[in-house]
Amino acid sequence: MRVTIVGAGIAGLSTAWSLSKQGHDITLIEQGSIPNPLAASGDRHRMIRRAYGAADGYARTIAEAFDSWDLLWNDLGVSHYENCGVLGISQFAGDGAEQFRAGLDRMKFEYEKLEPLDAAARYPFLDPTTFRYAYFDRDGGALFSERIARDMKAWLKMRGADIRMHTKVQAVDPHSASVRLGDDTIVSADKLVVAAGAWTLQLFPALAENLMTYRNTVAYLEPPADLEDAWSTAPAIVDIGSKSDGYVLPPIDGVGLKFGAGVNKTIEPDPDANRNAAPGEGDRLRRLFSPPLSRIDEYTVSEVKTFAYTFTADKRFFSTRIGNTLVVSACSGHGYKFGAAVGRRIAESLETGDDALLARWLKAQTH
Repeated sequence: MRVTIVGAGIAGLSTAWSLSKQGHDITLIEQGSIPNPLAASGDRHRMIRRAYGAADGYARTIAEAFDSWDLLWNDLGVSHYENCGVLGISQFAGDGAEQFRAGLDRMKFEYEKLEPLDAAARYPFLDPTTFRYAYFDRDGGALFSERIARDMKAWLKMRGADIRMHTKVQAVDPHSASVRLGDDTIVSADKLVVAAGAWTLQLFPALAENLMTYRNTVAYLEPPADLEDAWSTAPAIVDIGSKSDGYVLPPIDGVGLKFGAGVNKTIEPDPDANRNAAPGEGDRLRRLFSPPLSRIDEYTVSEVKTFAYTFTADKRFFSTRIGNTLVVSACSGHGYKFGAAVGRRIAESLETGDDALLARWLKAQTH
C-alpha cells in the first residue's frame, strides 16, 4: 500500500515508522525541518507521566504508550527517555496536583506522599511554607523529542521512505488521497494521513467546529548557582498546585530546565502568526512558579519558545475519515507522551479500516 503522510510531528513520524515496519511504501511530507521547532512536537524534551487527573481512560492507556516507546527504542537502537520520576505539589484542596493524585489513587498506582518539610529537604528549590504536601511517582520522566525526531527520520530514510522536508502542501483531495504541493506537483497514494497539527485547519477549514488552534510558550531558566545540583537530580513536576497549571522539566543530559504553564495558551487561528516571544513573556511565565518555588526572582530566563497546538473542546484526541484520507489530531496539549502508540494505532486502522476503534482509542473510551 502506498501511503502519504502530511506532517512529521510525532504522530506523523510514528505512523510512518509503524507502516514502514509492515512493508508499506511511505511518502512523508513536512513543511519545515524534522524536527520542526515551530510545531507542537518540537522542543527538546517532553513529559511522560501516569498521573492523569479525571481522564482515567488515558491513565489506563499509558502502559501501552510506554510499551510502544520501548518498541521504538529497540528499532532505533537507543532510548531517548529518562525515567527521572514525577512530582506533584498541592497548594490548595482540589487543585490540579490533588486531582492528579486522586487519579493515581483510582488507578491504584503507587506513589510516595511527602510532607512539606520532607519534600523541601529532598528538593531544596521548594518553599515548604507554601504547599500542603507533595507526592513522588517513580514511573515517568522526560522524552527527548528533538533526538527522537532526528533518529526516526534517519531510520525511515534507511528503510527507503520518501521524506520531503521544507515542502508545503497547498491542497488535499481526500477522496483520491492526493495532495498538491507548492510547485503544483501532485503526489498520489492509496491512502492519505493528515497529521499536520495546528496547520490542519488550513487544509480542512470545515474541521474548525472540532479543532481550535492555540499558541503557548515555554521558558528555559538558569537557577541560582547553589540550586543547580538540586535541579540536576530533580524529577519532572506535573503540577505546582496553582491556577496556572504550571509544570517543570528538569535539566537532564545537556537539556535545560524548562517551565511551562497551561494558563499561557491563547487562541491563535493562524499558527504562523505571533511566533516570536514578546518582551517580558519569559519573565511573566517565571513568576507564575512562586509559590511553591522559592527565590524565583533569582532565576534567569535564557530562552523562550513558542508552540502552536490543536485542541478539542473535551481535550481528547480527534480523528475522522474523509474518503481515502484519515485526519488525525492527537494533541490537546498532552499528545506527545502517546506518540509512538498513536502511530501504531493509526497504522492498524489503515490496514483494517476500523475507524471506529481508532476513534474510541484516541478518545480513551473503553466502549
